[in-house]
Amino acid sequence: MSGIFGVIVSGRTPIEVQPVSDSEFSCEILNADAINHVVVFLTGAQPFPEGVGGSVYIRWPTQDGGNWHYLGFICNQKPSAIFKVAQLHKSDASHSNVFGGQQMMLYSSGSAQIGINAEPLSIIEGRQAVEGTQASQQSTLVEFAEKMIRNLINHTESFSIRLPDPSSITGGTQEYIPVTAFQSWYNSFSRRFAANPYFWRALNNS
Repeated sequence: MSGIFGVIVSGRTPIEVQPVSDSEFSCEILNADAINHVVVFLTGAQPFPEGVGGSVYIRWPTQDGGNWHYLGFICNQKPSAIFKVAQLHKSDASHSNVFGGQQMMLYSSGSAQIGINAEPLSIIEGRQAVEGTQASQQSTLVEFAEKMIRNLINHTESFSIRLPDPSSITGGTQEYIPVTAFQSWYNSFSRRFAANPYFWRALNNS
């Protein structure tokens, strides 16, 4: 099952992530003391099973093994993610070391270890990443908000009707959108979101 995941550090060639067990994968980043960001991605060789994603961890190995820091996750709907890891190895991990149920090899001094644990998305999505590591989190929230609002506008505009404007003294009209249009959009959006929390990524904002 090798070749499923890859890791990129800016200015370096991609690193292939190797299987450690049926659900755990790992790779080494050499000379990692000064790295700022890492990108973890699905190569496309094999997707996750339905309802499964990959939680991503990093650690700088020490004599006592080192602490695993949870960074975030990737999945079929979000096949890549960029994580900010600068200075992270200088702090103590305050999150549980969920990754590493199998005995993991320790790598050389000055290197970092990326771990990926395949597990149900229902578990992953409730896990809190180490503060400040998700470099793209803000942009993702902005993208979601923009797509949601644009989708709402596109939907409700198709229900608009023109009625006499009671405030007009020249007999003009005003465009109105019935409340039922908003309710139908909400029902549709909620149903699709429940089926796939990332369906909005494929929405067309035009």
